[in-house]
Amino acid sequence: MIDLTRLRTFRAVLAAGSVHAAAANLGYTPSAVSQQLQALQKDTGLELFIRDGRGLAPTGVARHFAEEADRLLGQAVRLEELAVDLREGRTGSLVISHIASVGVTWMPAVVAAISAEFHDLRLDLRLWEAAQGRDEDVDVEICVAHRDLPDRPGYDVEPLLTEPYVAVVPVGHPLAGRRGAALEELAGWRWVDNDLTRGTCRQILLEACAAAGFTPGFQYETQDYGSAVALVAAGVGITVMPRLSFSSVRADPAQVTAVELSGAALRRTIMVRSRGSLCGSPAVRRVLEMLRGLADDGGVTAPAGDVTLESQSF
Repeated sequence: MIDLTRLRTFRAVLAAGSVHAAAANLGYTPSAVSQQLQALQKDTGLELFIRDGRGLAPTGVARHFAEEADRLLGQAVRLEELAVDLREGRTGSLVISHIASVGVTWMPAVVAAISAEFHDLRLDLRLWEAAQGRDEDVDVEICVAHRDLPDRPGYDVEPLLTEPYVAVVPVGHPLAGRRGAALEELAGWRWVDNDLTRGTCRQILLEACAAAGFTPGFQYETQDYGSAVALVAAGVGITVMPRLSFSSVRADPAQVTAVELSGAALRRTIMVRSRGSLCGSPAVRRVLEMLRGLADDGGVTAPAGDVTLESQSF
């Protein structure tokens, strides 16, 4: 491997015309410059200079070698500048994986802020449910905490929001208008499924139902929250989802309402995992700052199982 410092010294000698002049320009001693040149010739196996009186003269090989050296040194400078830009978040790309409800409710504000502050940064947004935490090149991952969540060694983990689930019911439903309800009160109703991947959020719901002593009566199956809420508005059944997920749907309050469900088991914790090697990136720090603020605006951040939420009407 060719040492870049030796290469720069070689170019300085060519440009200055002598070892002494190059040493003065570089802030080295003439002896140090001569040693760098000798080491470069040994590294390359090339005779780059010959004695010319009391000085050195470049060989024809040296001039040809210098042309390629200029290109390499130019690339090295650009690479160093890119490294500085990447550290300061001015360029490059950031891969952010997020759950669907966060994509609708939080990500527009995050993207707007990052775009305004880091003009050259490319954002690659991915739906977390599509890969279930198995994207290996993700820089920031916003997901749901669960015992089955794949580990991400080398990532920093931070809980953002612990929130309840809600029952979405038609306005004429017996539960409509109530400030809260117990999960077991839904046991006898027809349910609309709303989970594309049958992933973590659905698993939390099924486990809570099992603990309450029943299995949801899924009569209709959809693959997104919006479609499920539309079926509820049509009066065919009820559906259950996390509170933020309901907030991500443009529901008509004249047709449907959401009732908060009690019970510590029926909670989900949204967390963020960020690549540890990017902890110094201003862009990543800004993303995390935005997420914390949005989470604080969106609900309670107490750990799952230790949640004290007031029942809310929607």
